[in-house]
Amino acid sequence: MQKNFYNLDVKTALIELETSANGLTSQQAQQRLLQNGPNVIPSKKTRSIWQLFFKQFADFMIIVLLVAALISGLVGELMDSAAIFIILLLNAVVGTIQEFRAQRSLEALQKMASPSASVLRDGQTVTLPEDKLVVGDIVLLETGNITPADMRLIMVEELQVNESSITGESQSITKQQTKLKDNNLFTGDQTNSVFKGSLITHGRASGVVFATGLNTEIGQIANLLQQEEDTKTPLQIRLVKFGRYLATAILCICATLLVVGLIQGQPLMLMFLTSVSLAVAAIPEALPAVITISLALGARNLLKQQALVRNLPAVETLGSVTFICTDKTGTLTQNKMTVERVCEGQHQSSQLAKDYVGLGQAFGEALAISNDVMQKDGIPFGEPTEMALFEFSKSSGFDKDKIIQHMPRKAAITFDSQRKVMTTLHSNSPNIVAYVKGATEKVLASCIKTQQGSEQIDLNKTQILANAEQLANDGYRVLALAKRHFESMPEQIDADTIERDLIFLGLVALTDPLRTEVPQAMADCISAGITPVIITGDHRGTALAIAKHLHIAKGEPKMLDGKELELITHQELINNVTSIQLFSRVSPIQKLKIVKALQENNQFVAMTGDGVNDAPALQRANIGIAMGQTGTDVARGAADMVLLDDDFSTIVRSVKAGRKIFDNIRKFIKDTMSSNSGEIWTLFLAPLFGLPIPLLPIHILWINLVTDGLPGLAFSAEPAERDVMKRPPRPYNESLFAHGMWQHILWVGLAVGGLSIAMLAWTIEREVNYWQTSVFTVLVFSQLFHSLVVRSDKESIFTLGVFSNKPMLIAIGVTVLLQLMVIYTPAFNQVLHTQPLPLSELFLCIAVSSIILWAVEGEKYLIRQGLLYQKY
Repeated sequence: MQKNFYNLDVKTALIELETSANGLTSQQAQQRLLQNGPNVIPSKKTRSIWQLFFKQFADFMIIVLLVAALISGLVGELMDSAAIFIILLLNAVVGTIQEFRAQRSLEALQKMASPSASVLRDGQTVTLPEDKLVVGDIVLLETGNITPADMRLIMVEELQVNESSITGESQSITKQQTKLKDNNLFTGDQTNSVFKGSLITHGRASGVVFATGLNTEIGQIANLLQQEEDTKTPLQIRLVKFGRYLATAILCICATLLVVGLIQGQPLMLMFLTSVSLAVAAIPEALPAVITISLALGARNLLKQQALVRNLPAVETLGSVTFICTDKTGTLTQNKMTVERVCEGQHQSSQLAKDYVGLGQAFGEALAISNDVMQKDGIPFGEPTEMALFEFSKSSGFDKDKIIQHMPRKAAITFDSQRKVMTTLHSNSPNIVAYVKGATEKVLASCIKTQQGSEQIDLNKTQILANAEQLANDGYRVLALAKRHFESMPEQIDADTIERDLIFLGLVALTDPLRTEVPQAMADCISAGITPVIITGDHRGTALAIAKHLHIAKGEPKMLDGKELELITHQELINNVTSIQLFSRVSPIQKLKIVKALQENNQFVAMTGDGVNDAPALQRANIGIAMGQTGTDVARGAADMVLLDDDFSTIVRSVKAGRKIFDNIRKFIKDTMSSNSGEIWTLFLAPLFGLPIPLLPIHILWINLVTDGLPGLAFSAEPAERDVMKRPPRPYNESLFAHGMWQHILWVGLAVGGLSIAMLAWTIEREVNYWQTSVFTVLVFSQLFHSLVVRSDKESIFTLGVFSNKPMLIAIGVTVLLQLMVIYTPAFNQVLHTQPLPLSELFLCIAVSSIILWAVEGEKYLIRQGLLYQKY
């Protein structure tokens, strides 16, 4: 087990790592490099492109379709066989492309760190490639560097580090070099250590490397990414079950049909070909194409709304999401510190900064110039908290560049973790003024008066501390500012001399503000039956304030922090996780545990995030959603979907799109299985009634091609149902045939079969030679009427409007023309063994077929009245 180097003093840490303040010798470094390997994150061995390609054919439904295609080819139906093979080939290509996601995540991890580092070797400062660093190296850091390895700090000068991409905490952390007493500290609380991939925002330091490569915090995240397998989508799970049941049912029906036909005295070859054709017809070979087109159209529409879908099945998965686990920093918030409230002097309450007018001269000057913000080409840069003070003062009329011209900075006493304050001294001819800012209790302890207008009055410390406490409880970071005048520059520039007898100026409350669209988007999620959960590396108070502001729970949100989470067992987490709305100070592996615990409760989980620390949970979640603008490459690489505009409300629109896509795929299955059921019943029942086989194998394959093909694909363009975002998410274990679908398939199949057999009996009784063409035509038009009417599960086609799905109308029109060509064109008469129908017979076939439309309209009326099925 790796030592907690934050518990060791500098001297002991150097001894443990077998190094010194002058660094390693070149020989020592070479030996350690050979022993422990380079400071890189190794890539997981990837499969070849052909291995990935053939893996796509391992799905049970795909195997069934391959067998069907093979049989079709063997019996001479090459067109149908080729169509199935082409569809499966296209789906395999799409699946192969998607397999590169995890690999890209690891590549992004390798690119995160800086390419070189300043290192002490043989007592000299040298610049080395980052991968050459070893445990025991002494590394020099300065503002702008990306930390090249995990290090215990040795020397610190005003060091501040942004670790948000690793810990999820938006504020820069002030670092120091003394040892820490507490054990099992969260990464963000290890103030005497810095971690690979974090950004030095201010100051300088040197540190000794105690972990490289996969042993670093980022390396452990990379390990998690390699270990996690992608989860199956709800649709994939349902289709596997569907494929197995369908294959079993088809084999039983075809075997029965073959036996009954032979008993009746039909030729063996005819019955064999009929059974095989029926098997091929019963399998919805257009299903993979419909799914792919539906998902691709959904992805294209989402891209227009600034959501980039990297993994096509994720589009549909969104519709099944029951929990959205969202990171706070950069996802719900802007990842930018802002002054939100101001309390000048000792007023009893704070005011919103955006509404604050008349900022006092001394208070405004203190905010503007008592900081280390620099400007380059007119663009300010600096530590996030100081940037917030700088921008607020500038918007209030206090421009640092102008003020500093007549109040130049003469000296400074830097911030340290013991004093928790910073002081700058400025010339204010003929005097010197010192501005002090820092923790309220520390600044206030040194104050004797407070500024009120142009006067200095007695100080009410109790009132000010109460104000500060209230602001802190509301989740703000609170800073106090004070000043002191000197007649001339003090001889001794130290805290004991300068930071006493101060005049209190006021409080500022800073926060990482919510994105403007988040409250409404969160409310929309709740109304759609989706439970939002905030999972953050930030502090408990800050996270709780955000949760309350968003109203993610009725009353006080139930929460756990990282330490509490560490103490409970995995089973306890599973038992309680669905009732907890907030997790704070959690590590990457704990985020992963939370996602897994929700999944073990049969929940479908969406995870949003933007940091490196979010990547393992993003990959494990049923759908990972990364921020495109503020997100790291690692987070984007692990995610299924990327929000290009970082707009949380896009998730809600995506959920709607996912639900619509699932509905449309389900409508296609409902349509095609009802139609195929009609064919099966027609062929199955005719011999039992002593009637001849009503259709030839080529008729069955033609019906399957034209009625399942074009109209089936047109379901992809069906608009969303009106109540799509008012339903709860679909249950994890809900059957694809729930809500009356299997009953619909059964009765519609029987109805189509009954109409077809009735037409068969009637035409045979009349002894007309086109009896087979009449049955053929009734089956085709019945299925077209059915495709038109099942565009909604409960809304009437006359309410929806016939023209509201133009692709469906065009598909039906083209299919009608093709069927008329088959009936009335001599070439098709010969190939498909059809005879021209008298016009009166054609209209009769169409009229009989339309009964299906009116029957389904009656079913939907009963559903709307609540008399049939339980919809949602």
